[in-house]
Amino acid sequence: MKLYSLSIHFKGATKANLLKAAYDLSSFSFFQRSSVQEFMTFTSALIVERTSQGSRASVKEQEYLCHVYVRNDNLSAVVIADTEYPQRVCFTLLDKNPREADAMTKVQAELDETKIILHNTMESLLERGEKLDDLVAKSEHLGNQSKAFYKTARKQNSCCEIM
Repeated sequence: MKLYSLSIHFKGATKANLLKAAYDLSSFSFFQRSSVQEFMTFTSALIVERTSQGSRASVKEQEYLCHVYVRNDNLSAVVIADTEYPQRVCFTLLDKNPREADAMTKVQAELDETKIILHNTMESLLERGEKLDDLVAKSEHLGNQSKAFYKTARKQNSCCEIM
C-alpha cells in the first residue's frame, strides 16, 4: 500500500492549473524519479480536465490508481496510489481537510496548538516573575531606606532629649 502523489489543481475553462503537489518517489530509482513525477503531474492534470464539476472518479493508469474529486468551485484534488491503497481512504482524504483526514495529523495539530498556548503561558509567568523580583528589590531598598531614616531620626532626636 503506497501513496505516491497528492496534488491540488484549479480546473480552468481550457486546462487544469497545478496549485500544489507533494510526491513520495522514494520507491523509484534516482534516475526514474523525474520522469515518474512528470508522468504523475501530466496524468493528474489530464484527469482533472476530463472530470466534470462536483464529481469523483477513479482511473487505473498502468499500475497506479488515480482518484480525483472536482468540487463545484473548480478546485480539485488528485491522489495517485498503488492498486492496494483503499479507495475509501483516498476519497476521505480528498473530501476532508487534510488535517482532519488523518487521526495522527489531527492529534499533532492539537499538540502544536497546546504547545503554543503553554509557551505563551510560560512567557507571561516569566514576565510576572520578573515583576515580582523587581517588587522584592524595591521593598528591600525601601526597608533599607526606612532603617536609615530611623537611625537618622534617633540621632537627631537624641540631641533634644532632656535629662
